[in-house]
Amino acid sequence: MADIPGFELIQINISGQDRPGVTSALTGILGKYGASILDIGQADIHHTLVLGILFKTTSDRSGDIMKELLFKAAEMNVQIRFTPISVADYEEWVGLQGKNRYIITILGRRITAEQIAAVTRIVAEQGLNIDMIQRLTGRMPLKEEGYSLGKTCIEFSVRGTPLNKSKMQRDFMQLTNKLDFDLSMQEDTIFRRCRRLICFDMDSTLIETEVIDELAARAGVGAEVKAITESAMRGEIDFKESFTRRVAMLKGLDESVMKDIAENLPIAEGVDRLMKVLKRTGYKIAILSGGFTYFGNYLKQRYGIDYVYANDLEIVDGKLTGHYLGDIVDGTRKAELLKLLAQVENVDIAQTIAVGDGANDLQMLTTAGLGIAYHAKPKVKANAQQSISTIGLDGVLYFLGFKDSYINN
Repeated sequence: MADIPGFELIQINISGQDRPGVTSALTGILGKYGASILDIGQADIHHTLVLGILFKTTSDRSGDIMKELLFKAAEMNVQIRFTPISVADYEEWVGLQGKNRYIITILGRRITAEQIAAVTRIVAEQGLNIDMIQRLTGRMPLKEEGYSLGKTCIEFSVRGTPLNKSKMQRDFMQLTNKLDFDLSMQEDTIFRRCRRLICFDMDSTLIETEVIDELAARAGVGAEVKAITESAMRGEIDFKESFTRRVAMLKGLDESVMKDIAENLPIAEGVDRLMKVLKRTGYKIAILSGGFTYFGNYLKQRYGIDYVYANDLEIVDGKLTGHYLGDIVDGTRKAELLKLLAQVENVDIAQTIAVGDGANDLQMLTTAGLGIAYHAKPKVKANAQQSISTIGLDGVLYFLGFKDSYINN
């Protein structure tokens, strides 16, 4: 009986000017000899192709395969390198597929080499290996003024188990403060890829103001109310106490003022784009606000938001009485509403997202599958797993894995 030939594992790496047909030509040669492709990956950076293929073939065919690949590479003016892979190395690599995988997203007006070096250094210190790097945003202009309202996002896929996940998260947060960029680290589970419900705070999140401060300014008590608002958002005083005190100071304000303020709300950067994409991709959207229902309903009509839960001001004879109706929507109530809406929409809590800026948002942020502190107060940012502080609210899309190439169309 003739000897059965053994097999070989060979990795080829191809680089050179990208052009149509390179991958087809090279895999065609492998197919001609019955080789099995075990892994393949390709990237294109400024018209330069980087292609890797790991294949298995019999020992009696490997020489012919490599010779034909070499000739074809020369013909197509690309470089090719061959690396033999041992069975032990391959089996060790296969064994890694059961390891945890994390998605690390870095985001800012621009991303620098210093920032990437710092992030990847922490990744390496934690014993994680980078599997893939991709840019989610469009190509950046060379002129510095192009960054004023631009954004850059790079996503890393890393594999392994962090030596100290809590320390890693703290190191990342300290880094973002020091080098002025945003970062998200999420475990790459099935839930990350199928989020379904997103809940927003309203004041200083969807809009760039605190409506109660706007009302107070019209009532002539702006400075007093603003001071209480800022103290409450920093978590220095109880939200219910601060809310009751502030509403009482609005007594006598004409109802017509609310309509004027609603029609001139300063919408946060990126909200229009964010809402358009969320609605187009089937997300359920909620406002869970310690502000007022009147203004939440205005945003609901403007963006097609599905749910609004906020506070109702008492109005008698066209004037605010200085009282509110029903229970206050505070931090605890926001978290409860998030869980309730998840049940109503029949989604796992891991499929929910919460976005907010104040201390009364913390419970909601920690309850959600993905909690994002947006231009948040220091206490909130320090306790959040993810934060956005350098760009607009549409930065949320990149934490969800969206790419500009398919959300800008």
